[in-house]
Amino acid sequence: MVLAQRANKKLMKFTKQQLERYSRQIVLKKVGVIGQEKLLKSSVLIVGAGGLGCPVAIYLAALGIGKIGIIDKDNIDISNLARQIIFTTNDIKKGKAFSAFKKLKKINPDIKLQYFKKKLTLKNINRVAKNFNIIVDGSDNFRTRFLINDYCLKNKKLLVSGAVSKFDGQIYTFNFLKKKTPCLRCFIPKMPSNPDIDNCEYEGILGPIAGMVGSIQANEVVKEILKIGESLCGYILIIDSLKLTFRKVKLKKRINCKCNV
Repeated sequence: MVLAQRANKKLMKFTKQQLERYSRQIVLKKVGVIGQEKLLKSSVLIVGAGGLGCPVAIYLAALGIGKIGIIDKDNIDISNLARQIIFTTNDIKKGKAFSAFKKLKKINPDIKLQYFKKKLTLKNINRVAKNFNIIVDGSDNFRTRFLINDYCLKNKKLLVSGAVSKFDGQIYTFNFLKKKTPCLRCFIPKMPSNPDIDNCEYEGILGPIAGMVGSIQANEVVKEILKIGESLCGYILIIDSLKLTFRKVKLKKRINCKCNV
């Protein structure tokens, strides 16, 4: 066993295999063994094992987030395979959450994994999410997005949310541990008329934009855990994959929003 050197704090034991697995991260000055320890002690719940949830899950598992949960009630359809990159043709008709769980276990058998084959609802969200520090929203409908936003706001959890449609994507980070943090309702005050509609099914989606947004969501999770770089909190990152443009737009708290109550 190799000990990670850390002054005045309890030393975490890294195996030789762990040091080799995470070596390209540990060598980074802004990560190091202390940063890797933070990642291994973190917990993230991924809502939706779809176009966004798949790349998020793959990267977070690979880089060593210590505990990952995945919730998704759906089974895999052949139309998912063009963008939901953790699944293969042999997975068709199988449950997304369990299939993702099995794949992630092969990617990194050392981390703790938990899956939930159910729809996230007001009745079960606390039971599912209470033991996770960070929530990643990769859902495909506004009802679930608003539910997650309101839960994280109430319980002071960090939320990294993403959305994709056609060739475009958006990423938000809401750090509700900070009082000045806006929420999703500051940007979208009212529930759309058809909150349960999967936009990808009706409007279409090009797979790589989902991969781009999901990868950035994973990157934002790491930044928040390690407290490095510039937080996206208070901004919306807007991606146009056809023009290949990235814009950060300021998101301010809306005066009469529930996050101001």
